[in-house]
Amino acid sequence: MSTRGDRRTFRNEDLVLKVTTDIDPKVWDESRFEAFLDELCGMREYQKDAVRTTLRYLLGGKYANLRALAKENFDANEELQQRYGSWTAMERHLQLPDQLSCSIDQATGTGKSYVLYGLAAILLAEGAVDRVLVLCPSNTIEAGLLGKFRELASNSDLRDLLPVEAKGEAPKIINASETIVDGSICVENYHAILETVKSSIRDSLMGKGARVAVLNDEAHHVTNASGSEAKKWKEFLLNPEYGFRIVVGASGTCYVGDEYFADVVSRYSLRQAIEERFVKKVEYVAEMPETNNSDEKRQLIYNWHQTWKKKLKQRRIRPLTIIVTRDIRSCEQVAEELKEFLVEWEKLSPEQADEKVLPVSSASKHQANIAKLKLVGNPASKVE
Repeated sequence: MSTRGDRRTFRNEDLVLKVTTDIDPKVWDESRFEAFLDELCGMREYQKDAVRTTLRYLLGGKYANLRALAKENFDANEELQQRYGSWTAMERHLQLPDQLSCSIDQATGTGKSYVLYGLAAILLAEGAVDRVLVLCPSNTIEAGLLGKFRELASNSDLRDLLPVEAKGEAPKIINASETIVDGSICVENYHAILETVKSSIRDSLMGKGARVAVLNDEAHHVTNASGSEAKKWKEFLLNPEYGFRIVVGASGTCYVGDEYFADVVSRYSLRQAIEERFVKKVEYVAEMPETNNSDEKRQLIYNWHQTWKKKLKQRRIRPLTIIVTRDIRSCEQVAEELKEFLVEWEKLSPEQADEKVLPVSSASKHQANIAKLKLVGNPASKVE
């Protein structure tokens, strides 16, 4: 991927901020957590690298804030100088320059939740923070993160690999329906920070932000906020009444509009993930013949799906076609239209079509489908 400046196109890899490895081990000794990271991440070295790099930035004592890291990189990186033209211009692109903030660019499907948990658990074990708040954009993502974090926190092998002098027990995994106490990781969707929503976040964290790490999953929602409620996510992070110091975002789409984030410290692209076989190759409908006719488009999608179904049949793999819509109403409409198409084209009963199409959103009526979503890779599932 690339991002476009005033005069030329730049590779995103060249715009990633380098964090120094010249860290005094008396200040931060990352080797103490290597066994923990090996157990947490397994063979996924890119996850370990993301955690190591981020922690060197946060705990190494070399940077007062994002501005200091960005200025060091601007002075040393000709690509950044060409991209922004001046330090003043680059500084304007920093979302949270006065905080120890940064972003991790990690392709969707490569396990951002492991990186977020690793950061949270180590920050707590090291005593760098007392509490961790993980914010995400939807109930669906919240449910997934809560499940994964609880599974990891209950893993005794993982817990036992933390240094013997690490502070406290395994993190307590909660959401904002409970008081956020010391030693806890609270996972919530960002709506819980709004004043109109009853949650424990404001009372638990008011005035305590210096000892709280805020981790933002799908961080592009913060920087690309368009609705008034979404804008309050960023306002919350900047609110001096909380005084948050450590803010880390993770996303597979680190863009503000067409511009690549100016605060990325670690990048693992989709191309790398496909080449290294950590994710499956995705075939995009956008690469198919263009048509403005909705019936023709459904037919093209159907034909594409059937082609892959035949190719993968011998390997007993069922392909999944994913359709992304702009809102809940569109999700429901597209699902109904697709079911009607399948009833007509495959001569299915309405009940059979229902089994093949799974609408998923943050709507309460779709909450049961979130559980089904976790099982779509199961041979018994009929979802396509």
